[in-house]
Formats: sequence, structure tokens, C-alpha cells
Amino acid sequence: MSDRMTEPTYPEVTEPESAHSEGAEPVRPGRLWGVGLGPGDPELVTVKAARLVREADVIAYHSARHGRSIARAVAEPYLRGDQIEEALIYPVTTETTDHPGGYRGAIDDFYVTCAVRLAAHLDAGRDVVVLCEGDPMFYGSYMHLHKRLAHRYPTEVVPGVTSVSAAAAVLGRPLVEREETLTIFPGTLPSETLAARLAATDSAAILKLGRTFTSVREALDEAGRLDEAWYVERATTDRQRIAPLADVDPGEVPYFSLAILPSRMHAPPTPDAGQVTGPDAGRGEVVVVGLGPAGRPWLTPEAQDALATADDLIGYGPYLDRVAPNPRQRRHPTDNRAEAERAAHALELARAGSRVAVVSSGDPGVFAMASAVLEVACEPRFADVPVRVVPGLTAAQAVASRAGAPLGHDYCVLSLSDQLKPWDVIAGRVTAAARADLVLAIYNPASRSRTWQVAAARDLLLEHRSPDTPVVIGRDVGGPSESLRVTTLAKLDPADVDMRCLLVIGSSTTRAVDRGGSTVVFTPRRYPA
Repeated sequence: MSDRMTEPTYPEVTEPESAHSEGAEPVRPGRLWGVGLGPGDPELVTVKAARLVREADVIAYHSARHGRSIARAVAEPYLRGDQIEEALIYPVTTETTDHPGGYRGAIDDFYVTCAVRLAAHLDAGRDVVVLCEGDPMFYGSYMHLHKRLAHRYPTEVVPGVTSVSAAAAVLGRPLVEREETLTIFPGTLPSETLAARLAATDSAAILKLGRTFTSVREALDEAGRLDEAWYVERATTDRQRIAPLADVDPGEVPYFSLAILPSRMHAPPTPDAGQVTGPDAGRGEVVVVGLGPAGRPWLTPEAQDALATADDLIGYGPYLDRVAPNPRQRRHPTDNRAEAERAAHALELARAGSRVAVVSSGDPGVFAMASAVLEVACEPRFADVPVRVVPGLTAAQAVASRAGAPLGHDYCVLSLSDQLKPWDVIAGRVTAAARADLVLAIYNPASRSRTWQVAAARDLLLEHRSPDTPVVIGRDVGGPSESLRVTTLAKLDPADVDMRCLLVIGSSTTRAVDRGGSTVVFTPRRYPA
């Protein structure tokens, strides 16, 4: 939580006379850092704050007249032990003082003096870290030094966890939800003003309790909100205390405490709070998810969300292996040829209430599981099971992007696999695409048992395409064994092609051009008249 502060005026700090002789090289000024240390737990100090505290030449901190500093105690684990320390000790602790300007005058003179002391270090080239409980710009004493010095020296403020955030965390209650608003009040407001504002807000935090506690309690009572209020003292420290505010003895309240009115929407959990209720309870769904060609960088955020929220994952084993294990989820790897059985299994699980992700490489709608799942889902027994398809980046797009832009004009996508359709159909479609002068993206060009289709397709294409037509052979694009080769239709060697490859066969307008030692392949968007 933050040091006591008021709002004095800010006279300029007098520029000190140069300590260097005439003609000497000027010293580069040091940097001023206002470093937030959080609410009290040293483990809540940010990594950046810890580093700056460790590296600083000068450590400055505020304290009361007893000399003890909460900020320094929080920062102590990060101090080197050989740094210059500037203890900025307040001249007064209450508004009673014999200063001719009263309390405000005494505090104003104090900050001027402190700024001059720090300026001397900064002028000498020493970096100064001013330690601040909580956040430096949230009811923090640092801001008075900032206003006097930041216009003269390089300055940076490092935020910290506020006392309000800490109090909500240790209380375990949300501050605000949905459209609620949070208002932060100083306890020094007149009781009637505070009561009126508390009555008009949703959630609230009231700081600077201490001797203002009694008037704050009266304001809460007058606003009809005393029963909602919680008291949090020294949050996150070993002296932390939490209690209903109505039960707190005013004589035991330190300055480093606050009152919290948490969200009104929050209700204590019940034994059944973790159970899903309502019309969608127990209702599952099937999401057919495209994993992209390889690896997490190719996975869309929508696909990632579908995988993360699933209860069951189903897919061809090697594709399922690409999804990081999660012990909460059940995994069902299957053989690559069991598409209908895989789809039915997914739909059965969803009908029983599970959220099921069926995974496919690339895009699930391109030679993959989306059509298989939808075909089975059209059976009457699965009529009430929701099915969604989440697209993925296709292998054709991945290979094309590595080569340049060969799919820049009209193109078609074909599979050379004859396991689900006869070769006569495949040959007819290859010929039709060749006659239509379409770029071809060819999936499943070869396998261990299919070794002749590449040569057959090449010969069909050569009947209608120039031997110099560019051909891109992409293998395992995005994976660890990625390779890309650009050749021509006449030189296409079936021995260079396997099941992990995808072929892009250019049209009559596709060009392969050398650019800086590498070949780029693209199909112009404008077709010749």
C-alpha cells in the first residue's frame, strides 16, 4: 500500500552550481526511476523492478521519523549491500506542526529538500531508484519527486501491484464483473460526501484508513453498505488481516489498510457450483479441427481454442500426436483408413455429452475428416448432435507460399490416390484441368503401394502443357524435414515424390524467375487476351 501524501504546491528545484571546472567534459546525468514494489510481499516485486533495484547506484525511500521503511524492507532481498542509500524521513506524521506554513508548508519544504538531494546524485551521473510501495502513480509519495525532477532528468516509472489488487486477491472476491464500475476513494473525504458516493457506485475501495476509520465506517453505514464491506490490513504480508469491516475495532486500524466493497454479482460457491446446469447441460458437440500443415505456428487461434476446450480428441495417430498432451483429455488414435468408424465414434461421444475434437492435418474440408463426419452425422440417430468445422491452412497454401504465388490465378485441387475413386476418374480430371489451363495442386501423389501415378499424370499433362511448365515439389513444409524443389514438367522425376509431398503444376502463364540466387514461382493474375 502507499505512503501518506498530500497535494502541496510544486516550486522549482534550484539548479545546483556545476561541480566541474570550466572546460571539463560535462557529466552525463543519471536516470531517475520510480519503482513500484507491490503491496508488501517481496515475491510480488516485478522482474524489472528487482533488476533496477539491484543495479541502481542510489536507493531512495521514504520513512516516518522512526526511520523504518516498508518500501526498503520489501526491496531488501534485491539490494546489493554496497549502494548509496538516501532515507527520506518525513518531518511530521500528523497535521500538527510548528512550521509557519502549517502541515502543507512543512511537507512542501520536505519534498523540495528531497528533490535537491536526489538531483545532486543525478547531476553526478548516478542512477537513482526511488522505492515505492504499491504503484508509484497510485497515491504514492514518489509522484511529488517526479513532478520536481522528471522535466530535468531521464525518468522512467515502473508500475507495481496496487494495494487494491492485492486486497481483492487475498479476499478472494472479484472487484467488478460485467458492466459494474469500481470507484476508489480516499478515507479523508468528509463522511457525508463519502456516503453519497458509496450509495451511487457498484464496487469500491477506500484507502487511507487509520485515523479515518470511524468516519469511513459511518459513511458505509449511512450508505446502507456496511454489511457488504470487508477490511483488509497489510495484504500479502506476514501481518495480513482480513475481517468483516463491521467487526473491526477502530483503535486497531493502521494506515496500511483499506476497505473493500466487492462485486455484488459474486455469490459464495455451493457444493454443486462446479456442475453444469441449464438446457445445455450434458449436451456435447463435434468440432472437426484443421491443424494446418505442421506445427503450432500454422495453427489458427480458433483451432487452438477448439482443441483446448475439448474433452475427447480423435484422429489419425500421427496427426493426434501433433496436439500437446493434456491429462484432462481422452485421446483416441485410429488407423488412417478408419474414417467412418472414427466419425461415428466421435458422434457417439458427443451424443453422450462430450466435447469432441476430430483432428485433421491441413484443412479438414480438403481430402480430410469434415466430409466423413458430416456424412455419418446425417444418419437419423445423430440428428441432434451439433457439428462444427474449424478450417485450417491447407498444404497447397503452405507449399505455394514457400515457392512464391503459383496459385495466384485459377487453380484446381486433385488427389492422385485411387483408394476411394477409380484411376479412370482421376485421369479424366487431370486431362480436363490440363485442357482448361488450370494450375494443379496435387495431393497424395504417391505412396509405398502407389508408385506409377505421378508418371501417368505427368504424361497426361504433357499432352496439353509445355515441357517447360514450372513444377513445385514441396515436402513436409513446416516440418523438420521441409524441402522445396522447382523443376519442369518434362523433368519431373517420380523418384523424387512420396506421400509427404505435394505437387504444384503451373499453367501456361506460370513463371519461374531467378531472384537473387533463388527461384520464385508465380502465376500472374491477368490472363492473356
